[in-house]
Amino acid sequence: MFRNGMYAALGAALSLPPLTVAVLFAPPRWPVGLRVLGFVSAFAVVTVAMGAPLTVRRVSVRLANGLLGADLPAPVDTRRSRWVNRLRTVVWLVPHMVLGGVVTVVSSLAVFGAVAFPAVWLGGAERMNVFGLSLRIGEGWRGMWALLPAVGCLALAAGSALGGAAVLRPIASVFLGYRPGERLAAAEERMNLLAQRNRLAQELHDSIGHTLTASTIQAAVAVELMGSDPAGARRALNSIEETSRAAMDDLDHVLGMLREEQPSTTPRPALSDLGPLLEGVRGTGAEPAVEVQGDLTQVPATVSREAYRVVQEGLTNALRYGGKAGIRLRITVRDGWLEVELTNPVATGMPDRRGAGGRGVEGIGDRVRLLRGEMHAGVVETDGGGDVGAGRGGACWRLLVRIPLRSVS
Repeated sequence: MFRNGMYAALGAALSLPPLTVAVLFAPPRWPVGLRVLGFVSAFAVVTVAMGAPLTVRRVSVRLANGLLGADLPAPVDTRRSRWVNRLRTVVWLVPHMVLGGVVTVVSSLAVFGAVAFPAVWLGGAERMNVFGLSLRIGEGWRGMWALLPAVGCLALAAGSALGGAAVLRPIASVFLGYRPGERLAAAEERMNLLAQRNRLAQELHDSIGHTLTASTIQAAVAVELMGSDPAGARRALNSIEETSRAAMDDLDHVLGMLREEQPSTTPRPALSDLGPLLEGVRGTGAEPAVEVQGDLTQVPATVSREAYRVVQEGLTNALRYGGKAGIRLRITVRDGWLEVELTNPVATGMPDRRGAGGRGVEGIGDRVRLLRGEMHAGVVETDGGGDVGAGRGGACWRLLVRIPLRSVS
């Protein structure tokens, strides 16, 4: 109730500037018709000037939600609806000012009456004038009836504040709420935000997962070399420190973007940044064979960034499930397609990666589908079996991704 009264008082305060200017433009010496025209015109001009700025709409929505108890969404500023919303805000100010003024006047008079009746009785006066009526109060206990109109005045003040809010709330939803076009724009914005969050979550999974896998393997290497090759163990520990620090930077960066809910301005890694990634893999003791065919500069930036994450996740899975030997990476650009093929031997007793509890292969598939590409992942038999190391019957895990360099229908 108190907040509703504050909102009504705010509407009354907003009515003062246009009323003041309107009175100045309706001097008593003018004819009645001209005075009415001047009053209405001046009131309209000042009201339009007050409600036209887009900031006023945003503030009006926040105040209506906070004081009026409305449930209005945050305004969406689209070029198509901008001027329509300016007009809707101006129209909204009129009932806010009118009803706010009425509620404020009624509440003020009611509160005054609630104070005046007991004050006259306690002051010892026998009579009281109310709107030209002379009321006999009485002395002592005979005047206790004055408390009844005081309570009634308080109820009137509360009722006027609640009633004004009940009338203004649906009007606010009409003039400050969304139109159909704004609902669509808000839904698209929400979808874009969710897509951004999902992409950030996938990138965080890829980056942290790769770092943890590489660090685990490097820690095992350091333990093995601690006695026989202290320098090699030290290099492995230094590599763990560097990759962990980079992972912490990625984590801080992504969490910061999620908190701020705004797109990142930091460049994302692309295929041209594979060097540090491969060096990190080699730091685990693995020696991946890398082959690049074609011009990587022909790859669009979006495709290049997603392909980098595909390679990162593929190498992480190879280290985690297949061991450090026999990893082969081939990147080919030809005929309008980018092809990434990653193979590694299947270790004895290795579980199916798609059922190992992670989301790596699924995440790769999501990225590839968004780019209208193709993905094949699974165990395949190799020719001769000897080229892929000590696999299970000459079998290897093969990840093949093909992404068009241009949009395809």
